[in-house]
Amino acid sequence: MDQNPQFDIKNINFNFNKINFKSLGIIAIAIIVAVILFSSWFTVKTDSVGVVLRFGKYVRIAGPGLNFKLPYGIEKVYDVPVQRQLKLEFGFRSVLPGMRTQYSEKGYKSESLMLTGDLNAVVVQWIVQYRIDNPYDYLFKVKDPTQVFRNMNEAVMRSVVGDRTVDEVLTVGRQEVAATATKMLQKLSNQYGMGIRVAQVVLQDVMPPEQVKPAFNAVNEAQQEKAKLINQALANYNRAIPKAKGKAAQTIQIAKGYAINKINRAKGNADRFDKFFNAYMTAKNVTYQRIYLNTMADILSKAKKVISDGKATTLPILPLKRLLQNRGEK
Repeated sequence: MDQNPQFDIKNINFNFNKINFKSLGIIAIAIIVAVILFSSWFTVKTDSVGVVLRFGKYVRIAGPGLNFKLPYGIEKVYDVPVQRQLKLEFGFRSVLPGMRTQYSEKGYKSESLMLTGDLNAVVVQWIVQYRIDNPYDYLFKVKDPTQVFRNMNEAVMRSVVGDRTVDEVLTVGRQEVAATATKMLQKLSNQYGMGIRVAQVVLQDVMPPEQVKPAFNAVNEAQQEKAKLINQALANYNRAIPKAKGKAAQTIQIAKGYAINKINRAKGNADRFDKFFNAYMTAKNVTYQRIYLNTMADILSKAKKVISDGKATTLPILPLKRLLQNRGEK
């Protein structure tokens, strides 16, 4: 059986002696240079900054775009999305975002189940939106800042809900709860030096637990009926009271007008009497005769007239004026 020449020791020694070490050196240098060049530059996204560490110590912030660093792990870069709106979800998670986002609530009841100030259970689902305001503080001041911030959210929300009644949390107080939670979260973030700026807290849903939801619905219906009856009573009150006040004001004005009329008439009569009295005192006989004649003229104008000759016989005066009026009517 013939032996394979490539296993011949002489041939092996001959091929080894013919290797070009200079070419191998050039190839090795080229590979090293390529590795150095490849590890010496990095790209930062437009919504982020690069935090550069040299041997684990912070040295600088790199802006968006192409940047260079020392190779071979001498400098390490952490990408921090400072321009991106970040969010955390509590009591649920977004499964399929889109036009109609799908949510999952399984396994998150421990986050959302809370106790109100009047010792009622309530399920609160919310979203917190925030930005990274200081990338250095975010990376190095707190270990695992996302988890710490999540824990802060739960603590703050439980504190805010625990200071209010179940009616406030479920109805009119929702906006106030969200605003208070936003302020408290920002204050805590500043105290811990997390480098986070809280944009807003949004209450996704606030509802009673499934076990007591029928009782809550019955209470809500009773409260709505109560509010309806109160509004109806107020409407009747607003219709009746102004009308009664208007009538009362009208009666008062009529009485005031009557009083003013009587007073003015009395004053006029008094002034007239005073003038008559002054005239009488000036010329008693003339005034007396004038008053007598005016009075008799007024009386006789209304009395049935007769002619008397001073004896027993009397003759009636024909009512010529009335007869002439009757003839004219015909």
